[in-house]
Amino acid sequence: MYRCLIIDDEPIAIRVIRKHLAAFTDFAVVAECNNALEAMRILSKEKVDLLFCDIQMPQLTGVDFIRSLSHPPKVIFTTAYRDYAIEAFELQVVDYLLKPISFERFARAIQHFLDQQSLPEKTGGNTAAPKEADFIFLKADKKHYKVNLTDVLYFESLGDYVIAHTSTQKIITKERISHLQESLPPDRFLQIHRSFIISISKIETVGPGFVEIKGKKLPVGRNYRPQLNNWMQNQ
Repeated sequence: MYRCLIIDDEPIAIRVIRKHLAAFTDFAVVAECNNALEAMRILSKEKVDLLFCDIQMPQLTGVDFIRSLSHPPKVIFTTAYRDYAIEAFELQVVDYLLKPISFERFARAIQHFLDQQSLPEKTGGNTAAPKEADFIFLKADKKHYKVNLTDVLYFESLGDYVIAHTSTQKIITKERISHLQESLPPDRFLQIHRSFIISISKIETVGPGFVEIKGKKLPVGRNYRPQLNNWMQNQ
């Protein structure tokens, strides 16, 4: 069981993180607080494996707080500001989440943490980069469905909704395809049209203006042809 501490001066932000974290059975929240000084007292008494830390907080910022710790736990920054990404990188945090934090993005951060936990210890302070998660979560029918990326054939956009076509089912989720694309590993998925993102490994044939997957011909938009051609030339 991984023990977590949530630090944020906004109660609603704490509730969101707690709610997201409840979906993962191997994680437990041992404490919540709204400033870094209180967090220091908790860390002196409690064993903490993972810290969810806001950055802009009264008295002491999240960045300065982490810098002050001689042996900090793993850290995921949760913030509304992009400006601290460089400092976060220097601190070698697990992830940097921008508010509002979607469950899908949160799940990727949790996977990054788990990937780091499974890495063998390295000498000289070098660690391998965490691998991309092999799944995503899609919200449909008031539930979150874990979708293995290896099962995905393609994603189809319908306005504010996306249909995930897998080898066994279709899942309709309220999501913009442009936002979904950010959750997908670019070496495995390719956008070929403003309405279609395909799994590269599932391509069967490529014709004039279309790609065929499982007998379904999907159109290739004019603006997306160069990246498809570039992929084909590199095969």
